[in-house]
Amino acid sequence: MNAIKTWWHGFEERHTGVAQFLMFFVFSNAVTVLQFVLMPLLRGWFNGTDLVNQDFQVLPVGSNVDGSQYYMFDYPAGEISDGGGGGLAYFLAVQITLAVAQIINFFLQRNITFKSNTSAWVAAAWYFLAYVIITFVAAAAQGFYKVPVYDFFMDTLGWGSTGESVADVVTMVINAAISFWVFFPIFKIIFKRVPEDEGADPVGAGQVTDASVAQSSKAASGAGNTPASSSVESADAAAPAQATPTNDAGPEGR
Repeated sequence: MNAIKTWWHGFEERHTGVAQFLMFFVFSNAVTVLQFVLMPLLRGWFNGTDLVNQDFQVLPVGSNVDGSQYYMFDYPAGEISDGGGGGLAYFLAVQITLAVAQIINFFLQRNITFKSNTSAWVAAAWYFLAYVIITFVAAAAQGFYKVPVYDFFMDTLGWGSTGESVADVVTMVINAAISFWVFFPIFKIIFKRVPEDEGADPVGAGQVTDASVAQSSKAASGAGNTPASSSVESADAAAPAQATPTNDAGPEGR
C-alpha cells in the first residue's frame, strides 16, 4: 500500500493535470452510483404521496414538435407508468438526488482531487451558481429525451415497471454525463491551490528570527569563554603607543 501511495504521489507531481482528471473521473462515477441508488428510493417514497398528482410545469420556452407548449421543467401529474410525467414527486426526487450528490462531490473534488486551499465559501458560491446553470441546461435537455427513453423501455420493449426503472438509470446517466463534462473545467477554475508561503512577509531588517537569535547566542558564548591573557594581549595591542621622553633637549632644557 505504501508503494502505491509513493508511486501515486510521484505521478501527481509529474502529471498534475492527468492525475486530477483521473481522480475527478473516479469520484464522479462514485457519486453517479449513489444517484442510481437514491433516485429510485426517493421516487418510490414520493409516489406514495399526493405529490405525484400535482403538475410541475414551469418556464414555458417555445413549442414542442407537435405544437404543444414546451416547458423547461416539464413534469405533468400522474405516475409515468400510467402515462403521466411523474408530477412534483418526480421533480423533487430528481433535484434532491442531484443536490445530495453535488454536495458530496464538492467536498471530494475540492479537498482530494484539486487540494484547494483557497476560501471554501467563495468556491461554494461559484459552485452553487454553476450547479443552478447546469440544472437548467439539464432540465432543458431532458425535455427532449425523457419521454422517448421511458416510452422505449416501457412500451417498445414491453418491460413495464422494469423498463421504468431502467429508464430512471438511463436518465441519471445522461444527467451525470452532462455534469461531468461541464463541471471539470469549472472546478479547475474555482478550486485553485496557491503556494503555502504566498503572502508571507520576507525577513527584513530589524526582524528577529530563530537563526539570528541562535547566531547572537553563539557569539555571546564565544566571547565569554575567551582566556584572560588573550583579552589582555588584545587590550595592549589596541592601546596607542606612548611617546618615550628623550634627553636631547635644547639649551633651554639643560
